[in-house]
Amino acid sequence: MAKYELAVALVLGLSLFGLTSAGDPDILTDFVVPPNVNNSNLNGSFFTYTGMRSLVGGNPPTTFTVTKASLNEFPALDGQSVSYAVLEFAAGSVNPPHTHPRGSELLFLIYGSLQVGFVDTTNKLFNQTLQTGDIFIFPKGLVHFQYNANQTDFAVAVSAFGSASAGLVSIPVTVFGTGIDDGILAESFKTNVTTIEALKAVLTPPPPKA
Repeated sequence: MAKYELAVALVLGLSLFGLTSAGDPDILTDFVVPPNVNNSNLNGSFFTYTGMRSLVGGNPPTTFTVTKASLNEFPALDGQSVSYAVLEFAAGSVNPPHTHPRGSELLFLIYGSLQVGFVDTTNKLFNQTLQTGDIFIFPKGLVHFQYNANQTDFAVAVSAFGSASAGLVSIPVTVFGTGIDDGILAESFKTNVTTIEALKAVLTPPPPKA
């Protein structure tokens, strides 16, 4: 438990390195105030995000978990071209292939080891096994993944994005969980409809809660 608390403390303390990449449109004011917020009532609380506090002293992850500080969670990031995510990997867990269409990702591994990689537009795979203290860049918009191959220990990383809202396109869910016709997918992947239906059964997101 102690080493996990240290890992999370490092995430929160060292993640400031990510304030290096700008990708969002420039703004003409010091910062952007949401329409429903009275500018005259602003104070330091508007520029403070406390959503990471739950990670300090928490238990090791039992599955792959993402805790984000992006525009949706932290409105003060609007126009600032930066956001963060703490990635917690249980033993043997994976962050499946995905893309961030609006921002590059700079990942800093602060505990454990990870197998990571991305594929460029020539279909070349760039992969690496990261150790604690390593940094890896995932270029904007390219398909990439992270995998904790250790079957007995967890891993923790912090990712900085060059956008307040980098976006997320999960390849498995996008392909098999959005209603694309079974026949189209079967032909595209050179398989049969039965296989496609089986993949859809486990990858289709549940309907939104009422």
